[in-house]
Amino acid sequence: MNILILHGSSDLYGASKILLVVVRLLKKQGHVPIVVLSENGPLVTELEAIGAEVIFVHLGILRRKYKSVSGIINRLSVLRKGYHSIKKIIRARNIDLVYSNTTAVIAGALAAKKTGTRHIWHVHEIIEHPKWLYYLLGRLLNRYSDTVIVVSEAVRNSWLAYVSADKIKVVYNGIDYAPYLHPSGKLRKELGIPEETVVIGMIGRVHYWKGQDYFLHIAGELSRKFVSLRFVLIGDAFPGYEYLYQELAAIRLAENIETMVSDLGYRSDAAELLQGFDILVLPSILPDPFPTVILEAMASAKPLVATRQGGAVEIIDENVTGVLIPIHNANKAAVLMEELVKNKDRRIQMGEAGRKKVLTQFSCEAFESKMIKILE
Repeated sequence: MNILILHGSSDLYGASKILLVVVRLLKKQGHVPIVVLSENGPLVTELEAIGAEVIFVHLGILRRKYKSVSGIINRLSVLRKGYHSIKKIIRARNIDLVYSNTTAVIAGALAAKKTGTRHIWHVHEIIEHPKWLYYLLGRLLNRYSDTVIVVSEAVRNSWLAYVSADKIKVVYNGIDYAPYLHPSGKLRKELGIPEETVVIGMIGRVHYWKGQDYFLHIAGELSRKFVSLRFVLIGDAFPGYEYLYQELAAIRLAENIETMVSDLGYRSDAAELLQGFDILVLPSILPDPFPTVILEAMASAKPLVATRQGGAVEIIDENVTGVLIPIHNANKAAVLMEELVKNKDRRIQMGEAGRKKVLTQFSCEAFESKMIKILE
């Protein structure tokens, strides 16, 4: 089959990593994937390395920064042009299937409907606000998709108000865990962190709902209870949210943890750096649908701390592979984390249990098997 794949960003975070797995799978099965992106970026390099064709089209990607009247007008104008471009590609390249990865991309769904082409929408998001966007996307998912793939039961439940249950297929993410199975001292060597210091880290795009601010407040609470700690942030700002850096700097100052926090920004070697963590924290303040970074941490044999919501609840076995914490309660979160911080044996035990679980229940092979059945 000739399969047209549309994706909303060119980064190498969660949904983009899953896209790479899908493209490799399709090529392995003898299909011809053609990937459409709006811009250049690290993802393009990875796609070209595996021999995938990449086409650039401004797709009118939906972003929260366009929620103003002028922003909506802008998106509609760009979306209209993108829709016509995708229609032309579908017809010119004899496309058999259009696959839209994330709800940020809607041009492919509209073009597929117009041309009578089968369309699959892979949904990685839980959208609660604004309500009008939730309603609009729900209607689009139901009307313009033959199948809606969701990454967790939490995502499935969030869309059931508008999407027919018989259209929805739950497929848990699975990635190649090989890069996460081998210890590395790179992080500690780079930052000069002694072996006895407990490293608590977070990996993710800098975004208001990802919870970097909450992470720093938790760091502040822990720093007042423990001396030998280091906190590490990895990830760059989502376009339009660069202003958050100033807010995070103000929190570090207010919590008096400036010398204890290292912000490394985007790193292509994040898999190696993760090996230097003792604990990984996912402090999302909105439901994180199925955070790939949790799978990466489990494969790296790291204990997890995550807010009690979204896909994390489906992945983490509480007090076995990780600890679930409340939202916006740094004091309580720090109390719940104390045992992990103090007890190295407990960290090792949880990490090993997490690795065992991720390699069996969330394997790349299981993901590929389910995906190919739906795509073909």
